[in-house]
Amino acid sequence: MTAVRHLDLAAISWQRQGIVPAYAPELGQEAAQVGSALAVDPKRDFVFPTYRELGVALACGVDMVEYMSTHKATWHGGLWNPAETHVAPIQAVVAGSVLHAVGWAHGQTLEAQGELPADGYNIAVTYLGDGASSQGDVHEAMNFAAVFNAPVVFFVQNNGWAISVPTEKQVAGGSVATRGAGYGIPAIQVDGNDAPAVLTATRRAVAHARAGHGPAIVEAMTYRRGPHATSDDPGRYRSLEDERADAGADPIARLREGILTAGAATAAELDAADAAGAAEAERVRAGVIDLRPRPGTEMFDLVFQEPTDELQRQKANWQEETELREESDHE
Repeated sequence: MTAVRHLDLAAISWQRQGIVPAYAPELGQEAAQVGSALAVDPKRDFVFPTYRELGVALACGVDMVEYMSTHKATWHGGLWNPAETHVAPIQAVVAGSVLHAVGWAHGQTLEAQGELPADGYNIAVTYLGDGASSQGDVHEAMNFAAVFNAPVVFFVQNNGWAISVPTEKQVAGGSVATRGAGYGIPAIQVDGNDAPAVLTATRRAVAHARAGHGPAIVEAMTYRRGPHATSDDPGRYRSLEDERADAGADPIARLREGILTAGAATAAELDAADAAGAAEAERVRAGVIDLRPRPGTEMFDLVFQEPTDELQRQKANWQEETELREESDHE
């Protein structure tokens, strides 16, 4: 979690310095992201993130330079290999990841041909925010998952804000978890700033789906301490006093206190982990700066498994125009 915090704060600085054009911070959501990610088996399950799941990706072993390639606009969705990491590409479409997750999870039941595997289903975990929960895609995904008993966990990070709109003004009833009853999906609401509690709740949901009981919902109640994105000014819709009053205990400070109280580690060991996180952020910074543009042909080569005639024509036209520009530049 400290590594996530350092990298998240560093990424904001990189945007201000012009190293990356945009970034969506997750300050305050480290416990929700890392706690939930550690409940997943990365060798068999699949994670479907949005554009704010840096902590999930890091906890799942994704290389952070490859992750940040999207925020540098070098590559759409990230340069890592989803087939190896079991972390799907970054999804910028609000609520788009839930549809992909349900489709993948439904595929697991189709492969099993109606019989629960001896070790249970491979499950999908999809991330969404309280704002995204108001999208029609979420209704369709939850309804489909429930009807077809898909092994998927909907992990909702309710951070209090849908950009500039507070949860109570865009989520009827103020809770996404309560919607589960309408689909016949069991739901757990958990303190999203309590890392052990998030881990326990997500493990319960994962076990439920793996055992063939269908989808589950986990709603982690947390708080977005920073802006929605680096282009956002939260001071236009909430005061600093409101932010301090509503944010609650810092999830990292809370976990540190719990670890020290339990005697699970010493202050020196935790300080060393903190220093290692800061050093890792510097390594990632250097890697991000070194990222170079991808070959332009990829915009055609990676659209379809079998390119269409029209796509081949567009590629040929693009190559011809590119060669003409290069010749003109040389002249």
